[in-house]
Amino acid sequence: MANRRSFLQSALGVGAGLFASRAAAEPEPRFNRPITQVADRGGYLGDSSGSLSKIDTRSGPVRTIPVVTTDVGDLPYELDGDVKVFRLTAQVFKRQIAPDKTIDVWGFNGSAPGPTIQVTQGDRVRVIFRNELPEPSSIHWHGFEDQIGFDGMPGISQQPILPGQSFTYEFTIRQEGTFFYHSHMAMQEMAGMLGGFIMHPNVPYRPHCDKDFLIHLQEYAILPNSTVPNTMMMEFNWLLLNGKAGPATTPLIVRQGDRVRVRFVNLGMDHHPMHIHGHTFYVTGTEGGRIPETAWWPGNTVLVGVAQARDVEFIADNPGDWMLHCHLPHHMMNQMASQVGPMTRMAGFPAGVGLRGDDSNGRLNPPGKNDDSMQSMKMSDMPGMDMNGMQMEAPKASTYPAIPSAALGAGRQATASDGPLANTQLDAGMIGMMRERSGDQLRLSDLQKRNLDAFDMGEESMAAQMRETSPNANNVPNFPQDAYMEGPMMNMDRLVAKPENLGLRANWSRFMQGMMTFVRVLPPEQYDRVVTAMREANRDGDPYSSLYSASRGNTRG
Repeated sequence: MANRRSFLQSALGVGAGLFASRAAAEPEPRFNRPITQVADRGGYLGDSSGSLSKIDTRSGPVRTIPVVTTDVGDLPYELDGDVKVFRLTAQVFKRQIAPDKTIDVWGFNGSAPGPTIQVTQGDRVRVIFRNELPEPSSIHWHGFEDQIGFDGMPGISQQPILPGQSFTYEFTIRQEGTFFYHSHMAMQEMAGMLGGFIMHPNVPYRPHCDKDFLIHLQEYAILPNSTVPNTMMMEFNWLLLNGKAGPATTPLIVRQGDRVRVRFVNLGMDHHPMHIHGHTFYVTGTEGGRIPETAWWPGNTVLVGVAQARDVEFIADNPGDWMLHCHLPHHMMNQMASQVGPMTRMAGFPAGVGLRGDDSNGRLNPPGKNDDSMQSMKMSDMPGMDMNGMQMEAPKASTYPAIPSAALGAGRQATASDGPLANTQLDAGMIGMMRERSGDQLRLSDLQKRNLDAFDMGEESMAAQMRETSPNANNVPNFPQDAYMEGPMMNMDRLVAKPENLGLRANWSRFMQGMMTFVRVLPPEQYDRVVTAMREANRDGDPYSSLYSASRGNTRG
């Protein structure tokens, strides 16, 4: 017995010595490093960037912060005892989606998407819905686990709500996460009838976020010279974030070091791979609620399918104006139309002259070598263009070359200088139609004149666009792919000026279209300047209003 006891004591002593020597040889773990903390807590075990972390290293009061829905805002409520009462009205109205582009939409309370409803787990909620559409409607509460009578399926769970009628929906909020509401009449949904419904958790999420944003993904098919979305078409040419197309989208403003949550909601017809530059995120939630932490997955692009929501979270540790956009190429464009080739080019356009100003072999003549081309980039040197009245002078038939036959595939008719397909005939016909409609002069509203003046069409801006394209561009097959989409747009910085854009690089707007916006990760001093400008703008219904009160304190959620 003594020998056995001695053996065990000896063995234990040797083991203790080994552990002691190992502890002395290895430094203590640095628990302030996110990588170490994630591994120690059973999270993502690989190397982690600063933006990819499950661990909250800061301390302080904790609360749930409101979600910001840029360009949309929230639906206010009133209290009836302990019931939050929201009033939602379906309407037809006009919405500006881009500079000088206003369309007719169907939405809620003058907004498409509709205003965001924010409640907390455990709340009792009443939504009084009124239908001011010209046809029946109803509201489906997507993902709600509640009574069948309030599911919102017309003819199934309730009678359709006729024009002029109202219906009251009642809920007790038992879930938490990113949900949404929409008309259950399919074409109404495609015309804009959707909105966010955020169920905040009763106990704040951990790790806690400093900023929380909601972004709706939408698409419209709008034919040329029309303001009404064609809800039957599948070829969409306007792609929107929260009802705006770039460069009119409002950036997400965050302070460097903030933990940020972005909630994507897709109620359109296309799937959208949403990509964030400069950071790596975790996918932390779906339209079914919060994902358990052990199931989060990292990435920088998340596919948001139709009728889905995806929540992503990251630490905004990398300062800069970072792109957030759908990565489908067609979804980074505006006003797409099927017009291909050099016939779409007019005298003085960057990259080619096309209709007039080439030598019938695709080579561009220098400015001034054609009677109709610009002598310089100055507006005063554009023949026939008076920007005050936009008077247009018809071309002289004897001096203009024909369109190259390769441009039209029209054979000999296009090669004769006075043939039926020559520039002279096309121009004369076009200007004749314009004069017939406007009495020799284009009529512009005061708003159109102001918007026209806001476009940067000065000499330097136009010259910059000319330099960006090869001089023999018209000889390249399929150039330009689209009459409205051949490379960068005009500078619209002034047209879309807002406090959130303060400090962006000059001419940034030329490269922002469709489902494109910024996550602006700003160092503290710059962040304070931008937020101060936003607050001092004193805008009605400002979606960022909750940020101003939060910025005065140190509470986080």
